[in-house]
Amino acid sequence: PPPQTAGGGTSDLRLLLERRAAGGTQLRFVHTSAATKSEMKFSVFLPPGEPPAGGWPSLLFLGGLTCTDENVVYKSGFQAHAARLGLAVVCPDTSPRGSGVPGGDTGDFALGQGASFYLDATEAPWKENYRMESYVRDELLPLAAESFGLDLTRVGITGHSMGGHGALSLFLRNPGVFKSVSALAPICNPTQSPWGKKAFEAYLGSAEAGKAHDATELVATYKGPRVPILIDQGTADDFLATELLPGHFQEGSNNAPD
Repeated sequence: PPPQTAGGGTSDLRLLLERRAAGGTQLRFVHTSAATKSEMKFSVFLPPGEPPAGGWPSLLFLGGLTCTDENVVYKSGFQAHAARLGLAVVCPDTSPRGSGVPGGDTGDFALGQGASFYLDATEAPWKENYRMESYVRDELLPLAAESFGLDLTRVGITGHSMGGHGALSLFLRNPGVFKSVSALAPICNPTQSPWGKKAFEAYLGSAEAGKAHDATELVATYKGPRVPILIDQGTADDFLATELLPGHFQEGSNNAPD
């Protein structure tokens, strides 16, 4: 369908795609983001029927390196499960993109566009646009809640690989914002992985600065609401011992304050 304006408020939310899926509706939108100073695309699945009193419970899914918001939409089949549970699912893009946004030609899949690591960069040339923590937490979630009737008191967060890192770090950095957290093959200790070190050195100036976004470091001092953290990780993963390091996170959680 042609782009349309959707929802209330003053956002320039424009519809790119609308499809029926598992009895619900799969949508894709683009809007101008104040956080990233660029156009941002995202997908949202709405279950069938009317939202319950207070709004839909929802799950935020963060994609991995090289992905967009569309990978999980087309490859996972989550819609049938979300429809059964009455769960809305919001999928942001993995970074800002487009002309004027740095990172499209780094020649490295683990840095730049498609590889934001879901943080707010502090170093040039990234700091003007790569503000993904602010975008997800402060802009996308309120926009989705207003436009699609989501209950902001019942939002979970999950993701895959780099997005799993994002889910863990955003949950731990923002106590009380998310009701649940899980991750699929996440980068658990990025200050100790080549992908993470490279990203933190570029975006934040050093791997040391990246400790403020490293789930293994964060969980060891976390004092927010106590909830189960689910990590699903295959033992035959080629990156298990070099990039993902879930054992480090487990050790850190074992040392977390009671």
